[in-house]
Amino acid sequence: MILTDDQSWVGTSFLADPKDSRSKSDYYQTPNMERLAKNGMRMTNGYAPAPFCSPTRKSILTGLTPAKHEYQKDRDNWTKAFRKQITIPKILKKADSNYVTAHFGKWDARYDDFTPEEMGYDFSDGLTSNNTGGGKNTIHKNGVDFPFPMGRAWPKAYDDPKLIFSLSQRSNDFMEEQINNNKPFFIQISHYAVHLAITYSQKNINKYDKSEKGEKHFVPEFAAMTEDMDAGIGMILEKVADLGIEDNTYIIFLSDNGGRTSIPIGPKQNVARNFPLRGGKGSMYEGGIRVPFIISGPGISPNTHSKVPVTGLDILPTVARLAGYHDPLPQILDGGNLESIIYNNGLGTVERNSPYLIFHQAANRKPISAIRWGNYKLVKDWRFDKFELFDLSKDLEEKNDLSKEMPELVDKLNKALTQFLIDANAETKQTDT
Repeated sequence: MILTDDQSWVGTSFLADPKDSRSKSDYYQTPNMERLAKNGMRMTNGYAPAPFCSPTRKSILTGLTPAKHEYQKDRDNWTKAFRKQITIPKILKKADSNYVTAHFGKWDARYDDFTPEEMGYDFSDGLTSNNTGGGKNTIHKNGVDFPFPMGRAWPKAYDDPKLIFSLSQRSNDFMEEQINNNKPFFIQISHYAVHLAITYSQKNINKYDKSEKGEKHFVPEFAAMTEDMDAGIGMILEKVADLGIEDNTYIIFLSDNGGRTSIPIGPKQNVARNFPLRGGKGSMYEGGIRVPFIISGPGISPNTHSKVPVTGLDILPTVARLAGYHDPLPQILDGGNLESIIYNNGLGTVERNSPYLIFHQAANRKPISAIRWGNYKLVKDWRFDKFELFDLSKDLEEKNDLSKEMPELVDKLNKALTQFLIDANAETKQTDT
């Protein structure tokens, strides 16, 4: 699994939706992500479990919505309970005790500080965070964080920007070792890019300084960092090919949340960075939660796409079944097995314990939720008891609020959302926890 950081649904050079010409960047070049898309299935309605990184990462790990861990009314007890939940590495070892598992890159277990090893991984980089790969105000080099003043020029070129190339090489070495030992493996490669701070290779900044700028994307430094990350992904794809394991290896690619609506360098935005999506990171509109999402591997038709809504919550149950785990999955899980669509040219449905996709945040965030059912999506701001209803099949930009025209549907979705959060014992108020 390859997890990128803060990458927009339109942050690549492949069409996130092959039927929507707006669904890619007008500036960035990501040939290896294009290659991955051509080899697999694009989930055009692919979602991160949350519009922020930490809750998404916990949700992918456990298959549990952030309402059940990040935004609990009783967070202290849930922090203890979280460590006992089934996780991707734990369930893989139940499927086959020979599995060797690794997590390299950004971990970001803020508020809890549980380690990858506590959650079942055999190998990891430990308790890493944004600053490990260069955070907003620091750049990490040779094991040391160097601060630089806001308002000054962002760091220039580095040999290993955002630790992209060392992360990819470490991942490749792990894969090669497991193949040599004839061991099945799972690896999560969690990039620090394209999160701030912006660092890049000299090669790519030279390229984008000379390239024609787009309308929504036009900052050479960000474009260079994006293509550097793409090169790291290319290293992984080449290693899978060199090891001869393409025919029995699944690759899952997605971002932890939507792209930022602005970055601190470059001219003023006239076209939104996530266009045609509304909002961005931190928002329950599509720009905050819809992300590039690809699955490739044996039995999956190449260069296909699915309109079925899927989420990072679905990764754990899917990986478990792909690895041969046949026992009933825990009822607490919120995700579902994607085999029914990835083996059926993108058609079908995903069976989950709830027919709705629910997104929620509170506690140390503004309390906002979203619930999607079919093509309809309700956004609720708990501070003002405010509702917005959209038909995403006709209004991807979320411009046309249908809440006044369809009050019965608003009521239905709000009741389902509220009951789900009550059952989860989720906080619906902003607190300082």
